[in-house]
Amino acid sequence: MKNKINSNIKFNEKFSKEFGDLLDQSNEGDDDSGEDLSTHSSESSSSRSSSPFNNLLQESFSAPIRKLSAGEKISCELMAIGDAEVFFSIKKDAGRPVDGTCSRKELLNSEGIFAYKVGDKLDLYITKVKGSEVSLSVSPTAKSHAQDILEAYRSKLPIEGKISEVCNGGVRVSIRGKVAFCPISQIDISRVENAADYVGQKLEFLISEITEGGRNIIVSRRKLLQSQRELSEKAFIQNTKEGDTLKGVIKKIEAFGAFVEIAPGVEGLLHVSELSWSRVDDPRTVVTIGQEVTVKVIKSEVKEGKLRISLSMKQTSDEPWMKVSENFKEGQIVTGKVIRCVKFGAFVEIAPGIEGLIPLSEMSYTKRVVRSDELFKEGERITVMIKEIQIDSRRALLSLKDAGSDPWALVLENFPSGSVVSGRVIRREVYGIFVELEEGIIGLLPKSKVAENPEFPYDKLKVGDVTTIQIDEIDMEGRRISLNVPPDPNKDEWKKHLEQKQQQQHQHHQQQTTSKNNQFSSKLADKFKNISIVKKDQ
Repeated sequence: MKNKINSNIKFNEKFSKEFGDLLDQSNEGDDDSGEDLSTHSSESSSSRSSSPFNNLLQESFSAPIRKLSAGEKISCELMAIGDAEVFFSIKKDAGRPVDGTCSRKELLNSEGIFAYKVGDKLDLYITKVKGSEVSLSVSPTAKSHAQDILEAYRSKLPIEGKISEVCNGGVRVSIRGKVAFCPISQIDISRVENAADYVGQKLEFLISEITEGGRNIIVSRRKLLQSQRELSEKAFIQNTKEGDTLKGVIKKIEAFGAFVEIAPGVEGLLHVSELSWSRVDDPRTVVTIGQEVTVKVIKSEVKEGKLRISLSMKQTSDEPWMKVSENFKEGQIVTGKVIRCVKFGAFVEIAPGIEGLIPLSEMSYTKRVVRSDELFKEGERITVMIKEIQIDSRRALLSLKDAGSDPWALVLENFPSGSVVSGRVIRREVYGIFVELEEGIIGLLPKSKVAENPEFPYDKLKVGDVTTIQIDEIDMEGRRISLNVPPDPNKDEWKKHLEQKQQQQHQHHQQQTTSKNNQFSSKLADKFKNISIVKKDQ
């Protein structure tokens, strides 16, 4: 195909020369008449019907061949497609069209497909002009691959390469058809743990060294990134101040926070405490590598020759406590997440950034809580009541027991003063015995009251024993019940109480017996329901 194009060029040159001679001869023959050739032709159009064609030829071949230079970007029209080369026609301004060629491989897309057709117009770069031969390329510096690399090395300009594989001490990089070596320490600014992560990536490098006639090429990406970072840091310092809000991308995540790239080569630290108004234990639960985030610059300083930038993600939104009075009221029942169990209670997050404390005394009405983790674990969601809100000190007092039913609501009805009841001993102290009347209702039998009734078996009672006592006084505000020893058993009131207890126990026993008998009869009926009894005739 190339030979065919070259032959066409030679044919065009010969064609121009021959027809130029003919045009000159025609002009000479008409000199005596003093008439211009074009005028004469227009007047004699009937005898020379081909005159317009001659005018076109004269216009085309009399136009100068435009001087072309390497590196020039020019518009080309695709004329023919060969196996290895693609042929273009170059024409700009009033210059005569010139043929040029481009390697077919350069015009393949990312999937390796040639997607152009004859007649398409492309903007290409002239890489070489030698006589009538013009070489084209999609790259402005593709005069030759070796020359590209050499120019990039001499000018200290970045050149694109593709990391092809991992080798001993670094990676191999394909650059303009040449294989270069990049040490692992020069792949990135930060320490590279696994070079295989970079294989297949197209990146820009600086050429550090060329030896052995180009057979040994060493490149560095670190130097390029450092240079770019220096420029970016200078621009950042000039154009950015503390308090500015920026867009960034999460580049690295550590236990103490995340690093965010806020400008090319410029990273800031997003500390774990600045990720969210909520408590964050692991930054990976909030952000991911590659995620775009909005951050606020809270501090920027040059320390030991390095730019240190502190960022905040939570400060890009309003502090939750500013609107706590709008969303929460004292006495409100809410659901929250247990975030920390401590000796004196538990902290519960009722909204992002809004935490409250449940003291041990507010844990339960029905049992004495010694450790908060006896009732729930960190991360568990529970229902609580807001008892108090202190906006100035950013504190909230919560109650777990008040969020449920209060057993003290019916104390006066179930345990009137003077009534004799039974209870279980739950704790002995020097000053008296604590007796649980029912779940959440506990009374104290002082030792001083037992002295007046030596017949009461005070010293023999152990934790877990059931005893009979009398309700003495009830303090509803302080939620306290004072107990006393029961009356003299010889009194009618005491006898009546014992008779009632015995009667209740007897009724309960009869109910259980009847229930068991009914269950047994039902089972027998089910078992023998298909059996029929046939009576014999006497």
